Amino acid sequence: MNRVIVSVINDLVTDQRVNKSCLTLQKMGYEVLLVGRKQRKSPPMDERSYLTHRMKLLFEKGPLFYAEYNTRLFFFLLFHKTNLLLSNDLDTALPNYFISKLKGVKMIYDSHEYFTETPELVGRPKVQRVWKRIEGFVVPRLKEMITVCDSIADLFQEKYGVKCHVVRNIPPKAALPPKGDKKALNLPNDKHLLVLQGSGINIQRGAEELVEAMKYLDDCFLMIIGGGDVLPVLKQMVMDLHIEDRVRFLPRMPYAEMMSYTQLAELGFVLDKDTNLNYRFCLPNKLFDFIQAAVPIVASNLVEVGKIIRKYDIGLFIPDHDPKSIAATIRKGLDDAESRRRWQQGLAQAAEELCWENEQQTLIEIYKHYE
Repeated sequence: MNRVIVSVINDLVTDQRVNKSCLTLQKMGYEVLLVGRKQRKSPPMDERSYLTHRMKLLFEKGPLFYAEYNTRLFFFLLFHKTNLLLSNDLDTALPNYFISKLKGVKMIYDSHEYFTETPELVGRPKVQRVWKRIEGFVVPRLKEMITVCDSIADLFQEKYGVKCHVVRNIPPKAALPPKGDKKALNLPNDKHLLVLQGSGINIQRGAEELVEAMKYLDDCFLMIIGGGDVLPVLKQMVMDLHIEDRVRFLPRMPYAEMMSYTQLAELGFVLDKDTNLNYRFCLPNKLFDFIQAAVPIVASNLVEVGKIIRKYDIGLFIPDHDPKSIAATIRKGLDDAESRRRWQQGLAQAAEELCWENEQQTLIEIYKHYE
């Protein structure tokens, strides 16, 4: 049996795109070994049908973290037999590329975002140059790669001439659990439930403005589920604004558990700002999670997100990121019964079409080239 080693820098528990890739490879007959890291606050690893390995690192952020992870990953790949390497995102690309050349094994590169244009790098030109050099070294040497949307695929193809396949990060219909029980989950029955979720609740994604908007919405309750570098700021804002009765923070959790909360919401949010190419062309997981959960979406009018919302008519756009504007858009979304009826019809159609059962066919065709 052929073996594939799949590597990612994220916590394995919450990365659903990588999990779906592993299951597809397993379905095709590969023995799968998924390698990632274990953070101090990582949830326990859920049971998987394939092998996993989480490395405990001394550093959890900054240049020493990336250096340690890449070094550890290089030696892990060096001393483990494999027939195929699947590298997820730029922060695993270099060790995978070197090992593919040293061992003469094929490598697939899957870029989940336009990493070198993230806001964390745009404001730090020296660090950004390092990652651009890595990207400029690895990507032009690939015959093909995978990414998450047409716009980012076009950027890679134009810049490096590499053939770029698009596989969107869409959840399977089968993964949807039953709705949670409000009482059991300690959620209010007398408020409109709203949800912001994700493992990357970071700067410039509209979270701060959404929290501030809650001071104008005393009949609403916002669930913030997941992790990200802006969470400490959000928690301080909630205390400063005295809206503890309207906002609750929930930690990163297994997908099925998260979706039991999500399905209870009346609106979900994709509020990334058009401040960098990565966010301008983003197509985040949560958009498709909301679709499968039949939750209408309040969004920034970004290129790829906007295409989906307009095509299926499944939500509305904020005019800007002013908290009062966001609050007014939320109010409109909650009060417009005719729009909500129409959105539910669109969500039902989108859920049938935008599911992993359909999307993985593209991935299977790509993987067949490497058998």
